[in-house]
Amino acid sequence: MKKKKILIAQGGGPTMVINKSLVGIIEEAKKNNYDILGSKNGVNGIINSKFVELTKISKEKLFLVENSPGAALGSTRDKPDKNYCKKILEVLFKKKINTFFYIGGNDSSDSLRIISEANPDIQCVHVPKTIDNDLVLNDHTPGFGSAAKYVASVFAGINLDINSLPGVYLGVIMGRHAGFLTAASSLLKKKITDGPHLIYLPESNFSLDNFLSDVDNIFIKKQKCIIAVSEGIKFSNGQLVGEKISKLNEQDAHGNIQLSGSSVLGDYLSNQIKIKLGIKRVRADTLGYAQRSFLGCVSEVDQREAKKLGKESVKFSKQYDSSFSICIKERGRNLNTYSFEIGQNKLIDIGGKTKYMPDYFINRKKNYVSNSFFKYALPLIGKKFPDFGNLI
Repeated sequence: MKKKKILIAQGGGPTMVINKSLVGIIEEAKKNNYDILGSKNGVNGIINSKFVELTKISKEKLFLVENSPGAALGSTRDKPDKNYCKKILEVLFKKKINTFFYIGGNDSSDSLRIISEANPDIQCVHVPKTIDNDLVLNDHTPGFGSAAKYVASVFAGINLDINSLPGVYLGVIMGRHAGFLTAASSLLKKKITDGPHLIYLPESNFSLDNFLSDVDNIFIKKQKCIIAVSEGIKFSNGQLVGEKISKLNEQDAHGNIQLSGSSVLGDYLSNQIKIKLGIKRVRADTLGYAQRSFLGCVSEVDQREAKKLGKESVKFSKQYDSSFSICIKERGRNLNTYSFEIGQNKLIDIGGKTKYMPDYFINRKKNYVSNSFFKYALPLIGKKFPDFGNLI
């Protein structure tokens, strides 16, 4: 019987656990005696025939890889159209690939949809990852829990800093369309007086006047104000705040305005606070790449689930001939106990679609998150945190 041959690639922004899924696929495939190829830099490596042999990789090497952040095979921001996918199919046929595993987010799943529709004979398996947590029909995605842990840790530390030297701090967090990661800034808050005091999400309309009024009220009461702002905040007309104020209007490979690669939004909002509210000690940071691949701030829950999805994607591929996206089943509103269940979705139901924070996770009156969000997100960041306290 002819050995099955599989190809694995990684796409989009890296995460702290994307290699857990990669190694999960490799380990399970090795159990089944598959021939395993990896594509360097995602789909770009396929059309340029840049491959790496993974069948005989050692256990020691796999251990190092799975515990490293960043995409071990390299990633890409290429967003294939039909012609691009035609080239991918030509290479897959030439290499005699039976199943193509693509670890990625929205765009990666949509690429697989196009490929699978062009030729159903090649099984396409989408293994989810994204720190934005914006894949539909998934309760959450691998990568989010660790990024959320990092963001929560940063803001817990900033809270201790601002308690020491009062002022205003503003942190800009990744999330173009969905505010899950920005909302995670609240997860290690111990007291009602702790920051963040205000959270601004893409799911709510932004008003500069209201923003300044909110900051002023908090600062008058507490003599400090810690603010979490999503890079994707937008005005009521739908225009991105970052787009309006950016003079460069730089675009990424998908034609999107660059938001996280610049400090424009944070600088603008902090300057408005200084000028219009007269507060002298104001600082702003754009958290940037550190949210994705910070070494030493990984969620053990996220690690476990990412590897499990990798392994199960291979098992599912044996049971089903058709293409699919493996998923973590949604919990709905029953959040009192944590459950992790694996399922699968059709690529057409996942590809290119965006999940937003539901209304019951948001407290719009206070520019904050609800108790339901805490119940949803706290189990995902794990329990391995240093404890901390204060004397004043």
